[in-house]
Amino acid sequence: MSFGGFIDFFQKGKTFRPKKKFSPGTLRYSLYKQAQASLSSGINLRTAVQLPVGEDLYDWIAVHVVDFFNRINLIYGTVCDYCTEESCPTMSGGPKFEYLWADKEKYKKPTQLPAPQYVSLLMDWIENQINNENLFPVSTDVPFPKSFLPLCKKILTRLFRVFVHVYIHHFDRIVSIGAVRAPC
Repeated sequence: MSFGGFIDFFQKGKTFRPKKKFSPGTLRYSLYKQAQASLSSGINLRTAVQLPVGEDLYDWIAVHVVDFFNRINLIYGTVCDYCTEESCPTMSGGPKFEYLWADKEKYKKPTQLPAPQYVSLLMDWIENQINNENLFPVSTDVPFPKSFLPLCKKILTRLFRVFVHVYIHHFDRIVSIGAVRAPC
């Protein structure tokens, strides 16, 4: 697939969302650029995600949560046309893992949903969380709420479910577009 075809592929809409961006000149932008440089330099991943000396842990976590959201969004965007209610009637990570949706609003109890509906609700929910400045403050003089770390854990857990779903149920599509090599 050509780069132009790759871009066209993502303009179909569905549950793909544009990246959340950090404003240049802010602390989070600086941390984001630092993380990108570390991840693309081929260094040890454990080192790449370590909190840099002198940086705030919550800012560092916020940057990585938003970055993981953007990456999972991109990965899911490559398979969203193939992840349908017919092909994926449940949100699962293989036969032993089924993921139920609950958001304490519309879905008060954990509810079985088709994978594309689950992912759409999840991406909307996460966008609402990371765009809420009371939960993810954008100014360094505004403290993070006490609920920040548990919220980030929940976001990362749910995003990992999408990652697992894609690689368990749609790995062939990932291989076919050249995003990863097929195992030998």
